[in-house]
Amino acid sequence: MIIYGSPLSPYVRKIVIYCAERGIELDMQPGGLGAGGPEFLEASPFKKIPAIRDGDFTLADSSAIAHYLETKHGQALIPTEAEAVGRTIWLDEFTDTILIAAAGAVFFNRIVAPKFLKQEGDMAAAEKAEKETLPPLFEWLNGEVQESGYLVGDGFTLADVSVASSFINLLHCGIEVDAEKYPKLRSYIDAIWARPSFAAQIAREQAMFRKG
Repeated sequence: MIIYGSPLSPYVRKIVIYCAERGIELDMQPGGLGAGGPEFLEASPFKKIPAIRDGDFTLADSSAIAHYLETKHGQALIPTEAEAVGRTIWLDEFTDTILIAAAGAVFFNRIVAPKFLKQEGDMAAAEKAEKETLPPLFEWLNGEVQESGYLVGDGFTLADVSVASSFINLLHCGIEVDAEKYPKLRSYIDAIWARPSFAAQIAREQAMFRKG
């Protein structure tokens, strides 16, 4: 299956890690930020990343792709019990629309703008996001970690893929979750990042920055 996008995108990363967890092979092709040719635009006419090409089938949007793959390959990371599936979808949506937006203000202005777009980032916006926008989200997530060590029930789900993968962008910015302020969240992230799928992806991304 072909996936279009950049691995540094939290949306793309979510599907890369999802597929690593499921043993689904991927061929990464460029897409977004001016990259990608006609095949990418066919898969994603509005230039959203990630987009996939699975045989003759194309699809864009990380959540849509995750649901497609769960249906095709069997339910594994999205529960079937009503409350669990609702919570999983909510946490995935929270990440896509709230957490990534807050983290993105830091990542874009400190990393993407100066390093990839060769333009000055808005450091004031990045500082505000780090000091004002992110802490309440960390506090809320700290209270959402279950006794199991996961976000939904007793097992690893798409919610964990989505939430924990988004924090990797903050790692690249040198921002770590404070273990004293948010002990459950910090322990949660450390444990999820230790999974082979996450550890391998983090190592690949850090290598990209070292080469750059």
